[in-house]
Amino acid sequence: MEPLSNSGPIFSFYGDDFTGSTDALESLSISGVPCVLFLGVPEGRVFALFRHYRAVGLAGESRSQSPDWMSSNLPAAFRWLKQLGAPVVQYKVCSTFDSSPEIGSIGRALEIGQEVFGSRCVPVVVAAPRLKRYVLFGNLFAADGSTIYRIDRHASMRDHPVTPMRESDLHLHLARQTRRKIALADILTLNSPDADRSYNAILRESPDAVIFDGLDDRSLREAARLVWTGRQTSPLFAVGSSGLTFALIDYWRSEGALVPEALEHKAAKADRLIVVSGSCSPVTERQIHWALRCGFAGMRLDVAQLASADGSQDARESVLVQALGHLQQGRSVVLYTALGPSDCGRTELREELGTQLGILLRDLLRRSGVKRAIIAGGDTCSHAGKRLGVYALTVQATTEPGAPLCRAHTEDPALQELELVFKGGQVGQEQFFETVLSGQPC
Repeated sequence: MEPLSNSGPIFSFYGDDFTGSTDALESLSISGVPCVLFLGVPEGRVFALFRHYRAVGLAGESRSQSPDWMSSNLPAAFRWLKQLGAPVVQYKVCSTFDSSPEIGSIGRALEIGQEVFGSRCVPVVVAAPRLKRYVLFGNLFAADGSTIYRIDRHASMRDHPVTPMRESDLHLHLARQTRRKIALADILTLNSPDADRSYNAILRESPDAVIFDGLDDRSLREAARLVWTGRQTSPLFAVGSSGLTFALIDYWRSEGALVPEALEHKAAKADRLIVVSGSCSPVTERQIHWALRCGFAGMRLDVAQLASADGSQDARESVLVQALGHLQQGRSVVLYTALGPSDCGRTELREELGTQLGILLRDLLRRSGVKRAIIAGGDTCSHAGKRLGVYALTVQATTEPGAPLCRAHTEDPALQELELVFKGGQVGQEQFFETVLSGQPC
């Protein structure tokens, strides 16, 4: 295998939300591939600050948007990534694959990518074993604690407030979002001593997309090998979770095509932490309860007031005054809109609510001097993150898989040295907020 070029990026991606984007950022960074994540297409002078980075990502919000929104916004984003010249462009999705024909349609994103990149066949690699997400015979499984469930029987994902997963067969699930022809490379193909012949037989049927099984590092590496050696266009456009990201880097390293860099990711303990949560997940609920038991000041936010057209500013100011009082006493704070799925409230307000939470966090950081914060909830992270005045993220330290502590790059003097975590609802152990406060991984 030829060594990858030493000039220019070797990997690029579009994350369909901010939490998934930082997951990919972490996957590349801890694999020895310096990566920068932009929160919007950067100006030339901003991009030049990171010209030596080997991987480039673009944080998006398509997971919470309609197919029409994707048709209007994704082509320009994909074209920008294409012109970077990296041999791989990934449409980064969550390994829970939650999506629907109306919201976050992965099928529509696949179609747009296929058109922009001229791809005859798009690999779809969803499994992420390090996050306890697996695909077998096309069916998706995910852990809840120590138990593995089929995704349509996983309590949080089956009852997701926006995109509930009622189908575990990824072929059937994706077929509801696109009419493109879909095939499957199952675990028997990946474990076959003649996997190349089996995969080529699949490609001869001219599918538009191939879903790959994934159970462990070995099967994912084999999937990555087949994806890379069987690519039909340059750059390769693929749809996948961080499992695909890890697997491609692992395969390149095993073949001597990539020599990873020694990257150091460390963080000191912070004096205080601000947590802003719009998550309805029971995982986040447990984390909030743990934080309150351990001395965090908790503040329940009024969703209707925050998202209202005429009362949001007064509602934010009231919260700011109370939160600043706790922070000035040296306490960390957790501001939350819900405690679990049964407390979720009005999901149609999620975009406006996320926007208001972002403004609230920005103002609180500016006025408190706190330098570390967490935003919890996939949709919340995407909508709130755009309001912080941050143009790029790089990995500062690892905490738990899928939720790195990131250094924020901003021109706002009040937010210099800011460190952020964008946490998906399902991510993290019960003591996650303390983990981020301490700066030490579990």
